[in-house]
Amino acid sequence: MLEPLVEEFLIHLNHEQGLAAHTARTYDALLRRFTHWAGAAGIAAWPEVTPEVLLRYLEHERSRSLEEPGAAPEKRLSPSSLYLQIAALRSFFRFAEEEGHVPLNPAENLSLPRRGRRVPKALAEAEIRRLLEPPVEATPQALCTHAILETAYASGLRLAELRTLRLEHLHLKAGFLTVVGKGNKERVVPVGSAAVAALRRYLAARPSLVGPRSPGVVFLTRRGSAFAHVTLWKRITGAVRHAGIERHVTPHMLRHSFATHLLAHGADLRVIQELLGHASVATTEIYTHVAPGHLRTMHERHHPRA
Repeated sequence: MLEPLVEEFLIHLNHEQGLAAHTARTYDALLRRFTHWAGAAGIAAWPEVTPEVLLRYLEHERSRSLEEPGAAPEKRLSPSSLYLQIAALRSFFRFAEEEGHVPLNPAENLSLPRRGRRVPKALAEAEIRRLLEPPVEATPQALCTHAILETAYASGLRLAELRTLRLEHLHLKAGFLTVVGKGNKERVVPVGSAAVAALRRYLAARPSLVGPRSPGVVFLTRRGSAFAHVTLWKRITGAVRHAGIERHVTPHMLRHSFATHLLAHGADLRVIQELLGHASVATTEIYTHVAPGHLRTMHERHHPRA
């Protein structure tokens, strides 16, 4: 049986490494795909998995058609998806070796493919102004949506961080939030007066959403429950359509807009790194590709030979 060790590994990720829930779910799905393939190949125990077996599996994954609805038959796995496959296998077999379930780590020498870095898409400042217009009807749901949008843009929080933001994390009088991000790392994020005002208006109406089993998170659905990932996504994209913004907008674009607009208005890249909760400034540097005008202005202003 291969599955029990996967379960043990996922518990290890959650309780000992504090891996982000989304990453843990991804690893779960990828490792279960591997165990299904291995079972069909007649592999019954983890010590039977050799480097050659892993290479066969990755070749199978590289050559198979995508299973997404509407995907063209000739469409294949992207380098980013293959990267995740290998990362999951390497992490799992490192754990399996450390725990004595395999004599040697068969994934030790698997190399990660280079991933092309997508330039993040951001909303224009005019689009942000339209999106953040206060609601005409101040219903609790409308005030909640407005507070979510203002908070997301003011703080650059990830969708999961917005969902799990708790009342005790709000320090509105001082103008900041405490956020528990990836790896259970806590950071302090300032929020501006517009977001503070939107949060105060919503919090005044929030008691009407609270039910007997409502959690202590800030943002509640009309049923008084915490937002699920998909529900919050739909709430934000619905607000985008209502604002008359016709292009495809994802909730993560509010985070990108937060970082891009900060950089465009002169913020230091290291400060943006801290606000976003990036472990490395290398992750934050991608925003330099979306603000070339700002970089040129900074060069002309500060370089002695500009």
